[in-house]
Amino acid sequence: MNKRILVTAVIFGLVSIVLGAFAAHGLKKELSPESLESFNTGVRYQMYHAFLLLFLGAFKTVSSRFKKIIFHLTVLGVICFSFSIYLLSTSVITGINFKSIGFITPIGGLLLILAWSMLLLGFIKNKKIK
Repeated sequence: MNKRILVTAVIFGLVSIVLGAFAAHGLKKELSPESLESFNTGVRYQMYHAFLLLFLGAFKTVSSRFKKIIFHLTVLGVICFSFSIYLLSTSVITGINFKSIGFITPIGGLLLILAWSMLLLGFIKNKKIK
């Protein structure tokens, strides 16, 4: 499980760097400042959660059960939150109206909040941490 978590963390980090560079150099002239800021919010949150997964994969005192739950919540949360923001903020370029998927963004945010909450619970329940 740790290897899967770490590989996913690196993929999330790599993709966020690529998308951030793409936004800074390729989208800057194509999007409004508000849309660009939204896109960059998706990039930031994806990177934050890449760090969370790196931490989770390397941390030994979180139980495997909690790691699995946190991993799945984080992956689904990033996909729902960040990727829906990417689609919504670039709809001017793609010509596709993604507003119908706008409800997915807060669901992704909720999943990310649950992932962090599970990490907190995992720390609280761990008797090895003093």
